Amino acid sequence: MRRFHHSGFEDAGALAALKNHQRISVCIPTLNEAETIGTIVGNIREHLMERVPLVDEILVIDSDSSDQTRAIATRAGARVFRSSEIAPELGTHPGKGENLWKALHVAAGDLICYIDGDIANFHPGFVTGLVGPLLTDPEIDYVKAYYERPLAQGDELHSTGGGRVSEILVRPLISMFYPELTPILQPLSGEYAARRSLLETLEFPTGYGVEIAHLIDLARYGKLQRIAQTDLVRRIHRNRDDGELGDTAFAILRVMMRRLERDGKLKLSTPPTDLHQRWLIDEEAVRKISKHIPEPERPALRV
Repeated sequence: MRRFHHSGFEDAGALAALKNHQRISVCIPTLNEAETIGTIVGNIREHLMERVPLVDEILVIDSDSSDQTRAIATRAGARVFRSSEIAPELGTHPGKGENLWKALHVAAGDLICYIDGDIANFHPGFVTGLVGPLLTDPEIDYVKAYYERPLAQGDELHSTGGGRVSEILVRPLISMFYPELTPILQPLSGEYAARRSLLETLEFPTGYGVEIAHLIDLARYGKLQRIAQTDLVRRIHRNRDDGELGDTAFAILRVMMRRLERDGKLKLSTPPTDLHQRWLIDEEAVRKISKHIPEPERPALRV
């Protein structure tokens, strides 16, 4: 599996010259990202649209944020959509994967670059490093980011400790059941670029299971040789608490269990529940927290 470094694609002008009438859409799923979305959108617009015509559009697909995410993104130069208002006849679901799937309904690009909206150290290499391999090598169809993920503890930033769901849940499972995916350095990275023609053949779980679903399905379709990885060096973002990470892990586990049974690697005697139950212990109080996380899947847009 080929690896690149984002610095190998610093010349955005050279990349723009390789577009050959291909359009590039940067799609950003958001939920309450007012602190970072303006900087991300503004950076892309200034460096990759105004200075160099590499990116053709920036789309923000929002999950009904309660802060100023949509207004800030609009002022910074993005086309902003509520996910629920895209293809309303198809209904709506909460979740990141839903936003990514809905983005395909409104994006004009032949190449789609997905970027998370909470990146605090964003730079143009997050885009050029991902679309660069697609523009320079027709044998590559899907490019995943990898990076160091620091963990914030108070005011201190530790170089390791981020990516806890990847390390505690996903890597053990792919090591057991999908060892062909072990070369993927950041299987859950939210930064990746792909050809629309490929994305339209994939199912999209509506929540946080979308990234691992893509990788498992690409392996199933014999497409691993068309995946590349780009080193973005470091990604600083909002660290989530254990409860949020637990919900994320539950959604990912549902998606993986579904595929393990589909692929004949496990046989479940009963359907798994969609109810995630956990306990919050705070001093003398003990409180049960229950949340339904069904993680439905959106179908491929074309067969």
